[in-house]
Amino acid sequence: MGEMVMAGYGLDKAVRASGSFDTPCGALLRELEQIWTEIGEREQDKDRMFLELETECMRVYRRKVDSASAERAQLRQSLMAKEAELKALVASIGENTTRFKVDEKHTSLKDQLAAVTPLLEELRAKKEERIKQISNVQSQIEKIKAQISDHGYQNYDACVKQLSDDHDLSTRRISDLQMQLRNLQKEKSDRLQKVFVYVDEVHGLCAVLGMDFAETVKEVHPSLHGTNSENSTNISDSTLEGLTQTILKLKAEKKTRVLKLQEIVEKLHKLWNLMESAEQERRQFAKVAAVLGSSEEETTSPGILSLETIQETEEEVERLTKQKASRMKELVLKKRLELEDVCRNAHMEPDMNTAPEKIIALIDSGLVDPCELLSSIEVQIAKANEESLTRKDIMERVDKWLSACDEETWLEEYNQDDNRYSAGRGAHLNLKRAEKARILVQKIPTMIDNLIAKTFAWEDERNVPFLYDGVRLVAILEEQKLRRAQREEDKRRCRDQKKLQSLLLREKELIFGSKPSPRKTNSFNRRMSNHHSNGNGTGFMTPVPRRVSAGSATPELLTPRSYSGRYNNYFKENRRLTAAPLNFSAVSKEDSMSSFASISGSEPDSPLYLH
Repeated sequence: MGEMVMAGYGLDKAVRASGSFDTPCGALLRELEQIWTEIGEREQDKDRMFLELETECMRVYRRKVDSASAERAQLRQSLMAKEAELKALVASIGENTTRFKVDEKHTSLKDQLAAVTPLLEELRAKKEERIKQISNVQSQIEKIKAQISDHGYQNYDACVKQLSDDHDLSTRRISDLQMQLRNLQKEKSDRLQKVFVYVDEVHGLCAVLGMDFAETVKEVHPSLHGTNSENSTNISDSTLEGLTQTILKLKAEKKTRVLKLQEIVEKLHKLWNLMESAEQERRQFAKVAAVLGSSEEETTSPGILSLETIQETEEEVERLTKQKASRMKELVLKKRLELEDVCRNAHMEPDMNTAPEKIIALIDSGLVDPCELLSSIEVQIAKANEESLTRKDIMERVDKWLSACDEETWLEEYNQDDNRYSAGRGAHLNLKRAEKARILVQKIPTMIDNLIAKTFAWEDERNVPFLYDGVRLVAILEEQKLRRAQREEDKRRCRDQKKLQSLLLREKELIFGSKPSPRKTNSFNRRMSNHHSNGNGTGFMTPVPRRVSAGSATPELLTPRSYSGRYNNYFKENRRLTAAPLNFSAVSKEDSMSSFASISGSEPDSPLYLH
């Protein structure tokens, strides 16, 4: 209207005078025209000024139109952007599109913008919520994946920034992510449980082996010790593999140490038994000693396989080994004495290879293990005990024979006593003993014959000679048998000499007519008695044995060394005898006279007369 009015002013005055001046603008134009008329402006000037005024008004209107057009374009662009954003949010969130459509009754741009803005704000808020929800789930997923893969994971802000450009924020995606998170959480739980089981096993093995558990697991991963949070515990494949390898190494080390400790404990047991160690000394290593009878799985005592324990056990073995070296001589010699006692009781000769001087030499030289030497002597003791049982019957007969010999010795001494028939104290007991002794002495030849027969039977059964203190018993018995025969022969010769002397005395009495004076008789008897005391003329004394020459067919034999009475003294002084027969033709006349004097008191009416 203004343009039309202003345009009219530039055409003619009639138009300027029209009713268009009824408007405020027209009234101002009329007032301006009146002022110019009063001033006296010319019509040409008035037209020119009205034209300028019209041009200026046109410029003002144009600026206003341009401004309004720009605002409209801006509103349209903003509306389009918000509608596009609205559509994008609706698509990314996955909401129902009908709810977020603009009402068609709004025709103006500002009304449309006013309707779109709250919907857009609502969707933006929902998008932020979805982003936070998804980023939270995805952050947990990435964190668990990082723990499993042992790689670093993105922080929360980076995850949110990444999701801001994401076009899928639907509930379906959230469900998928939550399902993935649950699966990863289950895998994490399984791995964590597996790690805990491995760590417990490592802890048990370290306790048995006496190793530092913290240092051992830290070598696998630092997070396996010194933390109370499950989330900080590394559960990656490398950690599980490291724990597996550590367990295998610890088990191999445990097996090695068990075998080593069992070997040491076995030596320790042998040394204990050998050294006869006290129970208190053994109690210190009771736990270690239990390893010998336990398997590898049963060895679970803390520190039982530690290097310190093994070293202490080795030191104990070394200590006992040193003691064994110093005491082994005593033990071996003690066993040797035990062997000698067994052999002495059974009148056997021990093996000279284990003589004390040889034992000491062997141990000092180190050529023989003392344990083997001790075992050898124990075997010899067992064999000696076994053999002594087989010799028991013969040895009992030998003891009876020796007892009879003792009684024979006593009887000989009793016969030499001039006061044996006196009425002194105990004389009747000696008479009774003498009667029993004569009966027993008469059985000696039978005892010897039976003993020889028994000994021959024993030797035939075992195909070895029966030795008595190193001498063949049969040789001893036959020797004694021959000597008894010699004694009987001496007795016979003595009796013949006695008869001859009686005849000579009678002839002297007939020739000289008188008997020998008592002084001469006493002198003769005293000489005979002195001669008898020297032990050279009695028939009951065993003559001094002769040593057999190197060319003799009968070997030299050792004699018994435990006879009692006169036989005992004889065998102690003469260790070796020969079984060769004696030379009966070498008996001198002086021996015959001595024998005669020794038995002069054994007349037939005497209680000591030997039949």
